[in-house]
Amino acid sequence: MIKHKPQAIRVLLVDDHVVVRTGYRALLTNSEDIEVVAEAETGEQACEKYAQHEPDVVVMDLSLPGISGFEATRRIISRNHAAQVLVFSMHDDTAFVEKSMQAGAKGYITKDNAPETLIEAVIQVASGKEYLDPRLEKNMAFQKACNRTNLFSGLTTREFEIFCLLAQGEGAASIADRICLSYKTVANYVTQIKSKLDVRTQAELVHLAMREGMIKPSANQLDE
Repeated sequence: MIKHKPQAIRVLLVDDHVVVRTGYRALLTNSEDIEVVAEAETGEQACEKYAQHEPDVVVMDLSLPGISGFEATRRIISRNHAAQVLVFSMHDDTAFVEKSMQAGAKGYITKDNAPETLIEAVIQVASGKEYLDPRLEKNMAFQKACNRTNLFSGLTTREFEIFCLLAQGEGAASIADRICLSYKTVANYVTQIKSKLDVRTQAELVHLAMREGMIKPSANQLDE
């Protein structure tokens, strides 16, 4: 029989790697203030588990099978505007932070932080406050002070989500299946994205993503 912690922060942990979830579950449950009540490995599962358990905080990865963490966050927030989502991602580009917050997330930290940072962020977000990775917050403040515009700021959250999938080499048809949109809708998004980023082909888009550090080049891409 599972013993629940009285007054603990109830967490839904979303990540597609079971080993990663196991490690973070152990980390979070070691805190007297936190209890992991459910886990999910896809964005669709995250939405289902949220509806079932109504946790205090959702710890959300962005790169998931099926719908992305962006879309899962949007759906959860649309269901409950008071939902508290903390993005916990490998991506350290400020564009991911901006688009996550636009989707409704209340916090963002990267996986290369000290373990204690995740606990601190969960507690902060559960209290209704925003929490940003200190390093990323500093980078965003620097960009703002220098009046620099993020290259991807003109993309909507949905366009940015599709851009990331295109940058990983996925085509419009597979993206349509993955995020549950029609092929025509995704094709229209692709056209808009290319226009906004001033690229003509998917190859140019991939190279742009590599240049901006959004993705790491594969061996095949390095040979191009």
